[in-house]
Amino acid sequence: MKIIADENIPFAREAFSALGEVSTLPGRTMQSADLQDCECLLVRSITRVDADLLKNTPVRFVASATIGTDHIDLDYLKEQDIGFANAPGCNAESASEYIINALFALAEKNGFDPFSLTAGVVGHGNVGSRVKKKLDTLGINTLVNDPPLQETGDDRVNYVSLQTILHECDFITCHVPLTDHGGHPTRHLLNAERLQELQPDCILFNAARGPVIDNLALLQFLSERKDLTVFLDTWEGEPAINRALLEQVDLATPHIAGYSFEGKLRGTQMILDAACRFFHAQSEWSLQHHLPPRQTLHISHSESPDFWQALFRQHYDVWQDHQRLRATAELETGEAARLFDRFRKNYPLRYEYNRFSIDSKADKDLSHVAVELGFLN
Repeated sequence: MKIIADENIPFAREAFSALGEVSTLPGRTMQSADLQDCECLLVRSITRVDADLLKNTPVRFVASATIGTDHIDLDYLKEQDIGFANAPGCNAESASEYIINALFALAEKNGFDPFSLTAGVVGHGNVGSRVKKKLDTLGINTLVNDPPLQETGDDRVNYVSLQTILHECDFITCHVPLTDHGGHPTRHLLNAERLQELQPDCILFNAARGPVIDNLALLQFLSERKDLTVFLDTWEGEPAINRALLEQVDLATPHIAGYSFEGKLRGTQMILDAACRFFHAQSEWSLQHHLPPRQTLHISHSESPDFWQALFRQHYDVWQDHQRLRATAELETGEAARLFDRFRKNYPLRYEYNRFSIDSKADKDLSHVAVELGFLN
């Protein structure tokens, strides 16, 4: 069997070699001609999988090593009896950790107290629920908006309206899928009108999909509202993002919030397991064989908030990601777009909290909270 995989799916060759011959290609440039002898296609979110790509190919199974499916024409796959799997939750822990690190990095730089905030989590799925749990663990008051989940009768949290989030929260973080249809479409969920409802000095994060926030409206809004603090990990038009907006936001990263080493490996493992089930095959590859020994973080600060800022900075300093992307603002559009993709392809190793133990003189209460977040004693 011939298998074609996005070159950025880690260990794709090793993991899938037991199922067939594996070739890798850049996901952004995959086309139908590349798939003429392919039965199993493995992609990430940058490859649009639809009739244009798959028509007149022998592809029988498609897997996306990502949470979202907005790049997949699921109706077409169903019509053609093509199997499909994705990897929901594979990088949810990574993305939620990155949000927390980013919040405390901005607090340290801009001088606000994260513990005094009222947070609003928009979207309570795999990522949003973990963000909510971490904010709760830290003692940060949090409200949640998720109409689709609320309508199912989900009672894990007390849901509030988006208007309540906009009017009562001074920290808002978006974690919804990108949808255009149904009762609650999320494309431009935060449009020009809703941005006007943000509280003074609001902190706004988006690590969902770029078009969840109208980027042109946000750029115009930032010219009027210098009090806002904005972090964007996802952008409209990726990889050719709005470079004027890049210059205006406080923290900018190239769609890598979920790019922990473990998150990537989980994505590979999940689509491998699904492919094995579909093709009635077996593979001995396991992500557990590739995890490094645990490391120790030495934190000299013993009191909050210095303890937290030092801990998250030492775990992973998000500013290095910001600086790499920010340096592309003055480049020609094509070169900036190429670098956006290159940063993702060559992203440095980043491990999740549970790969680290803490050596600190902090009081037991702080250490206990750190363990609740996922760090080890």
